[in-house]
Amino acid sequence: MKSIWKGSIGFGLVNIPVKLYSAVQDSSLDLDMLDGRDHARIHFQRVNENTRKEVPYDKIVRAYKLDDEYIVLDEHDFEEAAPEKSREIAIESFVDIAEVNPMFYETSYYAEPDSKNNKAYALLLKALQESKKAGLARFVLRSTESLCIVHPLEKVIVVTRIRFAQEIRPADEINVPAKHEISKKELDMGMTLIEQYSGKFDVSKFKDEYSDELLNIIKLKAKGKRPTIKKLKPKKASGDDLYDQLMASLQNKKGA
Repeated sequence: MKSIWKGSIGFGLVNIPVKLYSAVQDSSLDLDMLDGRDHARIHFQRVNENTRKEVPYDKIVRAYKLDDEYIVLDEHDFEEAAPEKSREIAIESFVDIAEVNPMFYETSYYAEPDSKNNKAYALLLKALQESKKAGLARFVLRSTESLCIVHPLEKVIVVTRIRFAQEIRPADEINVPAKHEISKKELDMGMTLIEQYSGKFDVSKFKDEYSDELLNIIKLKAKGKRPTIKKLKPKKASGDDLYDQLMASLQNKKGA
């Protein structure tokens, strides 16, 4: 596995040399786009919309449309705007990891100590585990400043990129149901139903069944067989009464 970043984690005046490795991988199938007439692969070209001719990659520039006019940017502009190219994940504060809204999470990287006997790495890992805290930090990845949290996972320190606050859209424009009066009887039943379905978080129980089923269909078609399509059987509610639906849900769970 190839590292994607090399630098250090700044922990007060302590400097911990690390390498970052991607901790996630895509489970979806890699599908090619073909011409349906002869199954030739489709290639995308960079075409000038005026001349209809392909544009050489070295002739492409990036620009921002401002007041119906494109402002072309060069490499100097990006260097001026980019944050200082630090090779440090600078922890600025420690927060309760439970307070980090899941909406902020992006992607995670394993942090590997860049030396075998790195006591500072072991210290930070142990301190995070004991305190149940996460380091809130920022660092530069691919010329872009990123916000992240530094947290423990078993024997490894993980760096998880999170979004900046301005990247989260406000929910003001979302139409939510009108306010309803929830009776104590309905709320108690809802809480009981949640309790019945509660358990420890174990994501290993869940698999990407869609990709597996799609691959099975592909293999059957390769053998000239017609795959059997499973028909979705929607569950019918027992009635319009919310309490009755909750009660039926509890009975169904007990029966299972």
